[in-house]
Amino acid sequence: MAAAAVDSAMEVVPALAEEAAPEAAGLSCLVNLPGEVLEYILCSGALTAADIGRVSSTCRRLRELCQSSGKVWKEQFRVRWPSLMKHYSPTDYVNWLEEYKVRQKAGLEARKIVASFSKRFFSEHVPCNGFSDIENLEGPEIFFEDELVCILNMEGRKALTWKYYAKKILYYLRQQKILNNLKAFLQQPDDYESYLEGAIYIDQYCNPLSDISLKDIQAQIDSIVELVCKTLRGINSRHPSLAFKAGESSMIMEIELQSQVLDAMNYVLYDQLKFKGNRMDYYNALNLYMHQVLIRRTGIPISMSLLYLTIARQLGVPLEPVNFPSHFLLRWCQGAEGATLDIFDYIYIDAFGKGKQLTVKECEYLIGQHVTAALYGVVNVKKVLQRMVGNLLSLGKREGIDQSYQLLRDSLDLYLAMYPDQVQLLLLQARLYFHLGIWPEKSFCLVLKVLDILQHIQTLDPGQHGAVGYLVQHTLEHIERKKEEVGVEVKLRSHEKHRDVCYSIGLIMKHKRYGYNCVIYGWDPTCMMGHEWIRNMNVHSLPHGHHQPFYNVLVEDGSCRYAAQENLEYNVEPQEISHPDVGRYFSEFTGTHYIPNAELEIRYPEDLESVYETVQNIYSAKKEDVE
Repeated sequence: MAAAAVDSAMEVVPALAEEAAPEAAGLSCLVNLPGEVLEYILCSGALTAADIGRVSSTCRRLRELCQSSGKVWKEQFRVRWPSLMKHYSPTDYVNWLEEYKVRQKAGLEARKIVASFSKRFFSEHVPCNGFSDIENLEGPEIFFEDELVCILNMEGRKALTWKYYAKKILYYLRQQKILNNLKAFLQQPDDYESYLEGAIYIDQYCNPLSDISLKDIQAQIDSIVELVCKTLRGINSRHPSLAFKAGESSMIMEIELQSQVLDAMNYVLYDQLKFKGNRMDYYNALNLYMHQVLIRRTGIPISMSLLYLTIARQLGVPLEPVNFPSHFLLRWCQGAEGATLDIFDYIYIDAFGKGKQLTVKECEYLIGQHVTAALYGVVNVKKVLQRMVGNLLSLGKREGIDQSYQLLRDSLDLYLAMYPDQVQLLLLQARLYFHLGIWPEKSFCLVLKVLDILQHIQTLDPGQHGAVGYLVQHTLEHIERKKEEVGVEVKLRSHEKHRDVCYSIGLIMKHKRYGYNCVIYGWDPTCMMGHEWIRNMNVHSLPHGHHQPFYNVLVEDGSCRYAAQENLEYNVEPQEISHPDVGRYFSEFTGTHYIPNAELEIRYPEDLESVYETVQNIYSAKKEDVE
């Protein structure tokens, strides 16, 4: 009977949703249904928020059923923004109608800001204080972030510019939050700090768009601990570690019992789960991110050691980290409790080398040099994180000149969060900002971020006067040049000096010599680079030298290049270019070419028509060949 009533009522719902004022007969049919059936209908997903608003205004019974704290508006919120539900506790009182309104308002504000970014920052990187309007938003930040994620998850090949800036804004917001959490974490006494938690903050900061949490990482480690316990049970069914409860901080004192744990760990990690040190791709940042270590089951000595240390401690073995030069190690005490110990009272464990246990001499043999006793000592969480970030910093310096230096920027931020007065790193950061052209978006009479850094360096170390003075001079010169800029250069294909330009922005090209695919986002009638670049790139060896059109292209490998016209050809099988800056210049990929966004089209107003003509001619020629 109830099922029949639901079916009958569902026939009424569409008409109710379409009309502003329901017919009396339909309304009567609806309100006479049992309450649970009526609530089921209203929560079925057939009605929008606007429909629910109209329904609740028709009579007292429906108004009570659609109360703000009830299931109806909660379901509307859940269906519209499902990812936000994890932030609410089942026991909390929530005014779901009010939450819906606040989230809706935050979404509109987010879209307004994202839409403004291209016009404001098209000609330069998003500046240091370019997010000031975001920091003053009203309402919960999670609502704003959720809308940015919604923009990023929009289907299809459209709204590329929106996605580009939504990603930048989300990256910034999450990094600021993570950096604040890391700074608070570092203020805790050593006894309360977790090596794993600190490593995860580093992982999160360098990968802010990934879903990485201490809870999830810990759950994965707990599953490994369970496998170790299963193996340990076969070695010693009465082992005290088997009685430990989750979250306990107990330690086992007997060396033999500790040894049994380590044997079980080595079997599970290296034989069963196939974890191993990454010798083939050692200089890869993924080796330092804990979530990637667990996914790929490989890492470098410091990340493998932190995983090993965390598991051992959960099972009662008090291992300690050793900041050994060139190869991070763990130490395992073999001396009697309370005795005066030296470096020979420890066994040193190489987690990178499948848990191999080493003596002092074997440690020195491992790195090929003699070291002082101090380098065998235990280090605190901050020193461990410093070494991890130092590794990332070294990798960041290896990035090519055509990259965004994101890893270098992130690792510098992390290092200076721990050690804010490191003069050499501050100077490197200032040079990096200058190189990338990261400037504030407001009046240039304001003190720039670069100048702030340089002033701080000068205070810390007056000996850096020469380097600081050089950067200050060039920073001020940049400001003056910016003041003199009157507008963007517009390039018309119809102009006589551009008659030799064959290709247009948005076309998918292929390099004849190197074979890479790319998309054109700019062109010059002749090579506009300096003599040194022309010489280094051996441009004079080309048949037409530098007296030919050159094109700015986004390459599929993530780089940006400047290619001669004679080296490019149209790709007759065009494909989407996976480049982080595509959205900075283009709004849509049609399947054959990219459509420039409003800002790029201003600079090349005649190119879009030329693209259509080029594509049409090529496909007409292909059709004739087939026929």
